[in-house]
Amino acid sequence: MAERARTISIWDPGIVGQAMLGSFRKLDPRIQVKNPVMFIVEVGSLLTTIIFIHDLAAGTGRPLFTGQVAVWLWFTVLFANFAEAMAEGRGKAQADTLRKTRTEAVAHRLTAGDRMDTVPAASLRKNDVVMVRAGEFIPADGEIIEGVASVDESAITGESAPVIRESGGDRSAVTGGTRVISDWIKMRVTSDPGHTFLDRMIALVEGAERQKTPNEIALNILLAVLTLIFLLVVVTLQPFAYYAGTEIPIPVLIALLVCLIPTTIGALISAIGIAGMDRLVQHNVLAMSGRAVEAAGDVNTLLLDKTGTITLGNRQATEFVPVAGVTEGELADAAQLASLADETPEGRSIVVLAKEKYLIRGRELADKEAAFVPFSAQTRMSGINLDGREIRKGAAESIGAYVRANGGVVSPELQTIVDRIARAGGTPLVVAERMRPLGVVHLKDIVKGGMRQRFVALRAMGIETIMITGDNPLTAASIAKEAGVDDFLAQATPEDKMALIRREQSEGKLVAMTGDGTNDAPALAQADVGVAMNTGTTAAKEAGNMVDLDSNPTKLIEIVEIGKQLLMTRGALTTFSISNDVAKYFAIIPAMFILAFPQLEALNVMRLATPESAILSAVIFNALIIVALIPLALRGIAYKPLGAAAILRRNLLIYGVGGVLLPFVGIKAIDVFLAAVGLA
Repeated sequence: MAERARTISIWDPGIVGQAMLGSFRKLDPRIQVKNPVMFIVEVGSLLTTIIFIHDLAAGTGRPLFTGQVAVWLWFTVLFANFAEAMAEGRGKAQADTLRKTRTEAVAHRLTAGDRMDTVPAASLRKNDVVMVRAGEFIPADGEIIEGVASVDESAITGESAPVIRESGGDRSAVTGGTRVISDWIKMRVTSDPGHTFLDRMIALVEGAERQKTPNEIALNILLAVLTLIFLLVVVTLQPFAYYAGTEIPIPVLIALLVCLIPTTIGALISAIGIAGMDRLVQHNVLAMSGRAVEAAGDVNTLLLDKTGTITLGNRQATEFVPVAGVTEGELADAAQLASLADETPEGRSIVVLAKEKYLIRGRELADKEAAFVPFSAQTRMSGINLDGREIRKGAAESIGAYVRANGGVVSPELQTIVDRIARAGGTPLVVAERMRPLGVVHLKDIVKGGMRQRFVALRAMGIETIMITGDNPLTAASIAKEAGVDDFLAQATPEDKMALIRREQSEGKLVAMTGDGTNDAPALAQADVGVAMNTGTTAAKEAGNMVDLDSNPTKLIEIVEIGKQLLMTRGALTTFSISNDVAKYFAIIPAMFILAFPQLEALNVMRLATPESAILSAVIFNALIIVALIPLALRGIAYKPLGAAAILRRNLLIYGVGGVLLPFVGIKAIDVFLAAVGLA
């Protein structure tokens, strides 16, 4: 899905065509009434059209002028509808691709006595138990209760690499529509038909369940109030005109009203909200509500898990530290021998480090009598027996006990090395040959490249970063310092996470965090923005208000940036919409009263050709600016990690001052064109 989402262009011909049709369908007053600003414009358009038809039939008034005003008022409504339809179009296109993943699959349902019945997947109900073998599609959302399998989830995530799903852990959740590639699983269905994860994805990406966010509702109320105020102002102008000995035609009053009310942001506000959620979808994140996207833009505190988010997730060997009388090469050779059969990331990193640093290549031991000793939780060490040698590597306490059991002595120097590595935030892995300690392998969590720079950018935005880890405080402090986070929570339990979130929220802060396990569910539910990993448990996904289909914990940073981009875009276009009304005052008001008050000619600073041209130019500009801003509303304003004060200054300079100046240029250009072609 990720790759498909990114290939859908803003101006995809199919989307544009559907949006044009949708623009006319949205003329339905029952739809328009949800947007008070555009509903007023539509009513004005209809009234102006009626007056045009009457003037044309009766041969009275100025039908050419009235007709042009009516046409451009209708265009204003259609352009607003087009903006919303374009935003919805990409979501619907992505929903169509998801619908194609539905299969008319059958399911092997297990009944009493482990009897297996083959039934249609659509007939499965919550708590049914199903067997899925290699090559078969998973028929419904569920939790694995037995078995382990490799699963192809490309239909959902867009990633071609299969993933491992198994029972009894945080990777037990499976999604309907994905396919088992190898082995088998027994799963319990966790959702009824019509309420699956895929159903929710489709409804969310096509906007069927989009609810207006609190900020969007507040802005709509503000726009409605402004519209009502300007409506009252315009209505009172006619009695004032009568008193002044003149009369203002109804189409002119309607044109003035449409140009005075904030039609630009009124036309784009819905599209901005839909496009914000769409940008998350393009990053393979599903927001369960617009509120979550908006909250992400206002986040003050980010809780980031250390393993897999700030660090690569696997400890890696970075240094061989021998004891006195042992060379680094001798220690590296012994550590590599003990790790040749170790398939853990730590074991492989020891083999690689010995090869890269000391040119010690892995040996072929198939023809030798080598006995590998696997790691166990009881012994806490592993190793190899080869040619009479017994080499072991493991925890300091375990290796110390092993050496002493073989008659050896553990020197204070070894403990000093172990303590130094632990204080530095690393993991000491001691290597010994029977009764002789050789030294220590320094295993370290590797901080991901660029993380420090990202945290600096977040700090510039006023966001505090807190690393959460189960490590001891010494290790946590070392990693936190290297990564550049503001604070850390060591030896964290689910209760500790909840307490931290509540403490931050009690100070008026919005908190975001990621998680994938059932133990993360309470904290995800408590956080203002809870991002659950798609590979996580059903409990985690239900507790969060976002799901990352790529299961990439660092995605939280992108989510915050997208949320801020949404708020910046809405704020900037609101500033522009209110600012660009200034030029319209200078165009329409002098034109309305020029006959009664010739002194108002001084306000005609643009030197517009005629009163009719002035009014018509303002109406045309009011419609065309909506079209010009559609790409910006859909794409969003380019995000830069700036503080709130800097963003406000930038918006006022670009969209405030720009919103005042641009209409003067645009209205004048339209006026020149209309005069040249004789339309006014």
